[in-house]
Amino acid sequence: MSDTLTRPRLFQMMQAYKETSLIKTGVELGVFDHLAGGPLDVHAVSDAFGGDPRGTKILLNALAAIRVVETDGQRYWLAPGADELLVRDHPGFVGDMVHVFASDWEWDALNRFGAAVRKGGTVLDEHAETPEYKYWEDFAAFAPVVAKPTADVLADALAPWAADRGTVDVLDLACGHGCYGYTVAQRYPQAKVWSLDWENVLAVAGSHAEQMGVRDRTNFITGDMFEVPLGGPYDLVLITNVLHHFSEARAQELLTRAASVLKPDGKVGVVGFTTSDALPAEDPAPHLFSVLMLAWTSEGEVHSEAAYQQMYQASGLAQPTIHTVPGLPFRVLLAGRA
Repeated sequence: MSDTLTRPRLFQMMQAYKETSLIKTGVELGVFDHLAGGPLDVHAVSDAFGGDPRGTKILLNALAAIRVVETDGQRYWLAPGADELLVRDHPGFVGDMVHVFASDWEWDALNRFGAAVRKGGTVLDEHAETPEYKYWEDFAAFAPVVAKPTADVLADALAPWAADRGTVDVLDLACGHGCYGYTVAQRYPQAKVWSLDWENVLAVAGSHAEQMGVRDRTNFITGDMFEVPLGGPYDLVLITNVLHHFSEARAQELLTRAASVLKPDGKVGVVGFTTSDALPAEDPAPHLFSVLMLAWTSEGEVHSEAAYQQMYQASGLAQPTIHTVPGLPFRVLLAGRA
């Protein structure tokens, strides 16, 4: 991409939300599922989901304009690659991630981003730190498809330490979908998992434990991870995709709490975005995610690798090893006691 900001590029940025709304609507109405069997005309598609033919035609033409479907002017079919990604019964289906990446909750937050910039934090009455926040149910339900590669990197990184251990008792703080802890349990038959989150989220996590075949080795702790008794001690404490919701001081507080319930030879694992020494344009993902954290939390932002190293040290932990995830901007940090 050229470094020069041009009018066409700027206008494309201004209108990007329209493409998002098209994908979201196509998934919600099942348009891509209906087109999976081959070319259909407007009336066949509109009849399939009970829509208005004129509205359906406008939607289909717009999806064709962004090259998600194709058309000869009369009939419509899926563009190459769309069947794998957007047809629900395909093993590569990721369409439901639109409920995470383009949720109404995120849009409400970002729609008031200017006010958040002025304040230095969220201006919403309900936001990512609100107990029992409904968004986290959708996150728990739909995000496993994106979490799996990172969970595999985590389980791989633990192998030299975990393979011959008699126990691998895992506490998964703010577990969400639970797939990080459950992947560890799948990989290591001696592992047991304690999943901690709000009650409404644990109902979804439990279904994933069942699907992944580890429900009989899963326990649940309900409540605020800063306050509820954690039990333990544990061989492994996981803090996944949550420390960016807080200031460094608050994140360190949670790391210290995690370390307090760790066995002497245990490990603390953190998963999430990190910033690096690269300029923002060279590593954009964490900086764009910090935008959401500013709009959606009181003090949250993506922390640097150097900040995590300092937080681990201040929590009585050794310097973490940092593992990258191929094709994704996430990092896995692992360390035992200092």
